[in-house]
Amino acid sequence: MFSTLGLFQSLSCPERSKCQRPGCLFSHAKDPPQQPPIVMAIDTKAPNYGSSSNPSHSVSPIVSSVVPAKRPFELSASAGSLARNGAEPPRQRLKTTTTSRPAAPSPVAHGTIGAPVLRVSAAQSQVAIPVRQAMLKNLYDHFVVLYEAIRSSNPTLASEHALRQEEEIYKKSTKLTYRNAVINSIAALKKRPIPDSISHPSVGTEEEVAARIESQKKFNELRLTRPVFQQLVMSKETMKQCGYIVEVPDSEGGSRPHASGQVKQCERCNQSFTVKKDPGTRECRHHWGRPFTAKLNGEKLRVYSCCSNSTDEDGCSWGPHVFYESDARDLHVRHSFSPSRPPKSLDAVADDTALDVVALDCEMIYTTGGLRVARISVVDGGGTEIFDELIRMDDGVDVIDYNTRFSGITQDKYEKAALTLSSARQSLDAFINSQTIIIGHALENDLRTLRIIHHQCIDTSVLFPHRAGRPYRRSLRDLVKEHLGVTIQTGDGSSGHSSVEDSIATLDLVKWYVLNKVRSSATR
Repeated sequence: MFSTLGLFQSLSCPERSKCQRPGCLFSHAKDPPQQPPIVMAIDTKAPNYGSSSNPSHSVSPIVSSVVPAKRPFELSASAGSLARNGAEPPRQRLKTTTTSRPAAPSPVAHGTIGAPVLRVSAAQSQVAIPVRQAMLKNLYDHFVVLYEAIRSSNPTLASEHALRQEEEIYKKSTKLTYRNAVINSIAALKKRPIPDSISHPSVGTEEEVAARIESQKKFNELRLTRPVFQQLVMSKETMKQCGYIVEVPDSEGGSRPHASGQVKQCERCNQSFTVKKDPGTRECRHHWGRPFTAKLNGEKLRVYSCCSNSTDEDGCSWGPHVFYESDARDLHVRHSFSPSRPPKSLDAVADDTALDVVALDCEMIYTTGGLRVARISVVDGGGTEIFDELIRMDDGVDVIDYNTRFSGITQDKYEKAALTLSSARQSLDAFINSQTIIIGHALENDLRTLRIIHHQCIDTSVLFPHRAGRPYRRSLRDLVKEHLGVTIQTGDGSSGHSSVEDSIATLDLVKWYVLNKVRSSATR
């Protein structure tokens, strides 16, 4: 037998007095001897690894000290104080669990100038966020190239569309197909024609462009005929409620074409003034924008769209005093009203060139005879332009303000006008008779300035009413943006509106209404 090393003598025998093993390895003493402390040799001075011939570089002697097996953890002592006392600071404990909830995805930052930043939760994205951010930057760079011609007037457009495009791709892709989907999208961007306006077909994400193409296809397939749209024509009673003049006034037509020398109230600043041929350009201080309600620090305020100043503040623009007449008798005195011509007899119906449906829009300027028409634009049921002419004023009527910001009419353009209102009315008779359906937005204003009495009208401001009801109306620009996804009336203040563009927009709005309201309700 080998002699024991006594390694278990410090441990009590598990069987104690019942142990029957001769020469048991464990201790049977009542109090087993204590284990001696572990002794470690520690060098208390940092060693120097210099030459042994230099006394100053000699190795320090080794001093023995006793170090406990476990170091007590002092919560009250800071790491700095422990280090000053010669002891090691406690090690930082790592958290293995957390009670806080994961961060919800933050919305992406819209309306930024420059490369956009994707702000979503990494835990909720199946594609790594750095990968998505890199792909988003690539999309943004290509949108910048595509929108080069319109970036100055729309500085945030590339950023907004890159964000929406990346979101569209992510929703339709998997982790494995995401990169290829972005690459294919970039290739499609490179093939798009360079847009020259915000309403160009190339502007938008892939889904937006595809939706516009599909919508345009439906528009082109839809034929505007009388049976389809007769149900949208306003009744005579509705026209009266909306301010239409439905009968020729009984005053003497055309007896006083202008109001020179008369005192009128300025439409812009509400001050009284004397109408004259050559007014001063700094007579009237006014706001050219419309007042609307805005929230500032939780408080509702009425401000102007032109300068965002309160309605209590003075105007932000200068110009001549102008006036506007709305009473039918007053308008009839300036230039007489007349009804649209009746259809030709049954024998000559084949020779009647009048159309079933047209869309019409006019641009107006301020004159000594009030607000008068200066441009007339008409398109047929397919959106093709059939009439677009500038109108010169009647004899004795002088221009006060071309209203270029809204009309687009300048002095140079006006000087090229050849038709008077009377001659323009004769031209309109070629394709408009009393049974032609005329489409327009706030059409009563156009018919007033044209001095036409017509009862077959479809008004998009009535088809798409304001949620607050009459007399409030939604603008044509907002309706087209909401329902057609197209931006119109993008002039910078010098070019004004395009009456041809507005005519086509009203026509497309009615088509949209037929496709989404009339036909959808008929199929239920």
